[in-house]
Amino acid sequence: MKKIAIIAFLLVAGAAAGRAQESRQDISISGTALIEPFIASQTDVQVHSTYAWGALASYRFMLTPSSALEGNYGITYQNTIKFVLPQFPNGVKVNTRTEEASAAYVRQFNYKKFNPFAEAGPAAFIFLPIRNTGTESLDVKQQTSIGAIYGAGIAYEISPSFDIRAEYRGMVTKVPNFGDSTFSTNKWYNIYVPTIGAAYHF
Repeated sequence: MKKIAIIAFLLVAGAAAGRAQESRQDISISGTALIEPFIASQTDVQVHSTYAWGALASYRFMLTPSSALEGNYGITYQNTIKFVLPQFPNGVKVNTRTEEASAAYVRQFNYKKFNPFAEAGPAAFIFLPIRNTGTESLDVKQQTSIGAIYGAGIAYEISPSFDIRAEYRGMVTKVPNFGDSTFSTNKWYNIYVPTIGAAYHF
């Protein structure tokens, strides 16, 4: 009985050691560019935006060698959204910071050191107006919007522990009005977010 218990313990310990050696998780840090498209709506509101630079932190857990779950948090430094209306033909500018919290299912394809992948999932976006001289309305407020993210990219393995990643990401959400119905467009954004960074596997 004691020998069977010892053998069982050794088998479990060996399986645990093998599992520990297999990288099933990774964390990544990436630089991003946030590019919001021009919006023209039936409410006579036009929305123009400048681009923004930002950062994205991600955690990925591999369910199988080809599929994973991912959690993301992203933030941009600052960009300007300008609302053009008949009563404001020169536009009303709002400097804003955009945050993203999202989850995604990731499908990965392995070709030696090249690993293309695609992902999609739900997301929440926070549009934070920045109270500085570039913001021309005192009525704007922080706004949270529910939407989704999707993307496709490629990872290149530079060692068993590290890879570099480049990805096109899309953010789908309603165009913000910052709590001011004057700026409402009743339109959706498809925001372009090219991303490049590095990941550590453990």
